[in-house]
Amino acid sequence: MQALNTTSLALKENRLWTLDQQALPQEKRWLPCDSVDELVGHIRALRVRGAPLIGLSASLLLALLAERGLPPAELEQALFTLRAARPTAVNLMNNLDRMKQALAQPDWVTAMGEEALRLVAEDKALCERIADNGVELVIPSSRLLTHCNTGGLATAGVGTAIGVLLRAHQQDKITQVWVDETRPLLQGGRLTAWELGELGIPYQLICDSMAASLMAAGQVDAVWVGADRIAANGDVANKIGTYSLAVLAYYHRIPFYVAAPHTTHDPHCPNGVAIPIEQRAAEEVTGVAGSFGSCQWAPADAPVYNPAFDVTPAALISGWVLDSGVITPEQVADGIFQRVLG
Repeated sequence: MQALNTTSLALKENRLWTLDQQALPQEKRWLPCDSVDELVGHIRALRVRGAPLIGLSASLLLALLAERGLPPAELEQALFTLRAARPTAVNLMNNLDRMKQALAQPDWVTAMGEEALRLVAEDKALCERIADNGVELVIPSSRLLTHCNTGGLATAGVGTAIGVLLRAHQQDKITQVWVDETRPLLQGGRLTAWELGELGIPYQLICDSMAASLMAAGQVDAVWVGADRIAANGDVANKIGTYSLAVLAYYHRIPFYVAAPHTTHDPHCPNGVAIPIEQRAAEEVTGVAGSFGSCQWAPADAPVYNPAFDVTPAALISGWVLDSGVITPEQVADGIFQRVLG
């Protein structure tokens, strides 16, 4: 396969490399990924994360394994194993469905390589269109709040919500970005803060519990988040804490926007209740670990509830900013997701 370089993925000498997102921001470390088990481990440990990036990583690895001579029966098993690595992120399912179709072609080795690279190119283009559509909603001198990480670390391109922020910054529309720390794994504090700094976008880092006070003080003009899955009725699954922000924004009459590619929409999932929510390890809540080491602050046997995602009802969302355009609440009520994206 041809060489490839994105913020978080690289193909060099027919080998897949991923940027270790658990090592950031202290260290920019690239990890080789040579097997399905290795990639699944990276995904579950969030060394590879972000719904679009997870799907692209899986597709590229499958294509490389096909080129190395893995037979179709073993590639089928690899598809099955990868599909279970991140159950909420529908981009992974969509990408694997397309790779499965490529595997069914007579020249499946070539077809899988071409399809994987096509998915990367499509993701870059989707991000650009999301940014173009979203920037029209950003008012001049905006103070925006974002949650988790939605930039080039999570996609092959400029990102989803952060792509919108970058385009708005380029048009001198942003005064300030409030970055939620995003507990328990601190993707905002570790990744978004790093990424905005790299892009030159002015930001301030806050604990998740500080958002309400900022909104009450009139310091937030809009909230921008990404999505791991959008149900047929417009409900959105995203990083835990997103629902809380939506409720706060609704109470304070602040626009709440979801930026995502159309591939994040799941027409087979009727509503948010039907979205599978991954439960993660207790250790992520009872302490913290990273390239800096580890610290345990809770009792070792403390019972823990640790869902990776929550669901924001469509009624709390001001607009779904997709590559295909901006969908309004009125259009969602009229069933546009089912008609246009189904």
